[in-house]
Amino acid sequence: MLSVYEGFFSGGARIVHSDVVLGLAEGGQSHQVLSIHGEVHREATRQRMEDDHCYRALTAGGVGVSSLGRSAGLVDGSLAANVFSGPELAGTARSMAGADVILSLKEQPLALLNQAGLPRRPVVVCLHRSDPENQGPALDELKAAIADGTVAACVCCAESTRAAYEAAGIPSRLLHVIPNGVDLLRFRPDPAARLALRASLGIADRAPVVVFAARYAAMKNVPLLLRAARTWLAREGGGHVVMCGAGMTPDNPGLRADLADAFGDAPSLTDRVHLLGVRHDMPAVYAAADVVALTSVSGEAAPLCLIEGMMCGAVPVTTDVGDSASIVDGLGHVTPPDPAAIALAWSAAAAGRADLTPALERSRERFSRTRMIAAYATLLDEVYAAHVAGQGIVPQPAVGDVVTPPAVPEGDAPQYALAGEPGVLQGPLLGEVLGLGVGLDPHHGGVVEEVADEL
Repeated sequence: MLSVYEGFFSGGARIVHSDVVLGLAEGGQSHQVLSIHGEVHREATRQRMEDDHCYRALTAGGVGVSSLGRSAGLVDGSLAANVFSGPELAGTARSMAGADVILSLKEQPLALLNQAGLPRRPVVVCLHRSDPENQGPALDELKAAIADGTVAACVCCAESTRAAYEAAGIPSRLLHVIPNGVDLLRFRPDPAARLALRASLGIADRAPVVVFAARYAAMKNVPLLLRAARTWLAREGGGHVVMCGAGMTPDNPGLRADLADAFGDAPSLTDRVHLLGVRHDMPAVYAAADVVALTSVSGEAAPLCLIEGMMCGAVPVTTDVGDSASIVDGLGHVTPPDPAAIALAWSAAAAGRADLTPALERSRERFSRTRMIAAYATLLDEVYAAHVAGQGIVPQPAVGDVVTPPAVPEGDAPQYALAGEPGVLQGPLLGEVLGLGVGLDPHHGGVVEEVADEL
């Protein structure tokens, strides 16, 4: 398998995808990563590939990572980046030649994969947003790749993603929902880490703490977050707000201006706003919090911060964007985009954290990394089997329909066995390594059979 990244920079999609690649590699598949950019500058932060946490995790896990070496000031799809040099195309062709299936992290790398003359390989596009029309030329690249027959499937991390891309004209038969999951061994309540992180920031043990983990981007609506923080900190005399992510530093002039606008009449309250920037100890940051906040206005699908924060014991408070409301249903609070309402919800969440703890603990299996990786493995097995059989990926049937699985060539027969459910192929990763008799729910991409929690 070859995954193509636009670049290595801070963001939930790269964290999820890199974790999937590591999980599949741990299960015995061979994975490589090709990054178009070697460094990027966004969210007022210079981000070199070699410094990125995902890059380091991949290479430490034995996954080879290479780059075309481009530098970019902006890589969010608003710049046309569909012209590549001969050496860049040659390097891409070499990377693709050894792969059976290509994974495109979001649709932006299709600007490269759509170039003429590259090896023909089935492409699985991993979609992580709910606003396809707001991705510059990327949606057109996706449609072109589908029309060319290159795209075998699209993985949607949320139901809102599936609905949005279907409404944008992507065939529903290609759209498979695999919800985000996290490593439950890492993301869990940790009293010792909670106390240590608070002590390092000068926060009292019992003080209410809200964490906002996001990159500094318009879709995250940082001004709304800060207006809510202004209201909440004035009311909660001992409260603290912790902000982390790319651009969440005093060096960011945009964030400084936002702080001045929100706290202009009470600048002393900013003494309890902690700007931590990019962190590589997020389990500890979340464990130190009582509330994990999200104030996004668009684009979100299945926000990783909500899932990670909940698994560490923080109560989620979010605006109604993407799948956020369904993710936190029964576990937290959904608010309108109003500072006063958000501040009230933060207080209610912090005060009711102990009451919600049992529900958060019961939800852990739902957000398991094991489930996510097993679902990806099954879909990739299906794509590969259909490709070597000269077929396309089987369209998604209605619930209850019996589907004849694609034929598998004799040479590959020892590597594949039919799973217990009609129409699902089980490859060596699931059968031999994980030992899971599982398959994709044809509509939701979830794992049909129960899978043991990591814990």
